[in-house]
Amino acid sequence: MNIKFVKKIKADGTPCAKCADVEKRLVDNGQMESIDEIIIADERDPESLGMQLARRHQVDLAPFFLVLNDDNTTSIYTIYFQFVKEVLQGSALSPKEVA
Repeated sequence: MNIKFVKKIKADGTPCAKCADVEKRLVDNGQMESIDEIIIADERDPESLGMQLARRHQVDLAPFFLVLNDDNTTSIYTIYFQFVKEVLQGSALSPKEVA
């Protein structure tokens, strides 16, 4: 499993507040170690990798998580709590199991 965390920089150059909140939760809950890559969706650059991924996967919300599953399918999560429940809890990456 490979997990990408895509967070946004708004058109005015400021970081997305919701993205910062989710990132803080990931850090505070010891879940950041489960994230393989952090990607920036920069609204000032439509060709930034994060913006490309958002278009490719038809995602309009940030932050979002792209999960490449072991069977080569991709799951997309735009809700942090759903991501934690369905991906991190009960998996080999679960902070509860690592601790």
